[in-house]
Amino acid sequence: QVQLVESGGGLEQAGGSLRLSCAASGRTYNSYVLGWFRQAPGKEREFVAAIGSFTLYADSVKGRFTISRDNAKNTVFLQMNSLKPEDTAVYYCAAGRIYARTAEGYDYWGQGTQVTVSS
Repeated sequence: QVQLVESGGGLEQAGGSLRLSCAASGRTYNSYVLGWFRQAPGKEREFVAAIGSFTLYADSVKGRFTISRDNAKNTVFLQMNSLKPEDTAVYYCAAGRIYARTAEGYDYWGQGTQVTVSS
């Protein structure tokens, strides 16, 4: 069992930066692939990035966002730079056993944190 709690969302201007954190609990945390997804109003949840022994990124965020993890602190981060209004969404942290770009590939989810980027 893994429990995930996101933090760090907020309101930022276009071109700015935000850093999201996801604190995880559970003895097997280090064995999971951790991912970030986002969901904008009226849209499906979409993959943003994932990290295990390597990293994956959605094309829409590649070069702007960086995913990292601190296993000693059971925390995964999403550094978001050069933010755009289209990055506005609720961002969710997820944990799963495989690398996946779809939500179905993840077993545990956080409650989400709102990111709003103004133009």
